[in-house]
Amino acid sequence: QVQLVESGGGSVQAGDSLRLSCAASGLTFSYYAMNWFRQAPGKPREFVAGVSRSGGSTLYADSAKGRFTIFRDNAKNTVYLQMNSLKPDDTAVYSCAARYSTSVVGDTTTSLYNFWGQGTQVTVSS
Repeated sequence: QVQLVESGGGSVQAGDSLRLSCAASGLTFSYYAMNWFRQAPGKPREFVAGVSRSGGSTLYADSAKGRFTIFRDNAKNTVYLQMNSLKPDDTAVYSCAARYSTSVVGDTTTSLYNFWGQGTQVTVSS
């Protein structure tokens, strides 16, 4: 059974940092490109960042560029999202998703991804 389990969310102040983790099990992790998405209440899901199988290629939403870093450790079957200089607009549920592909895409279409995690809440107060 495949599982993607996010952790590391919490409530922080604007300007603080958080590191999210997504631990995968039940799949050959290194075969999957990994993405982070977020969804705030009343808003559609939004792509945040993606990383290729090897970690050599990354893709970021404009809102994440310069503040967030996605990276992975294939030996630990884990993908991370380091979030710095957090803003209240970053408040959302953050989820990871796995896509059996050699490429990284920023598409939010659910069916493009093989597996999804349940999400972890990030709340940033001003």
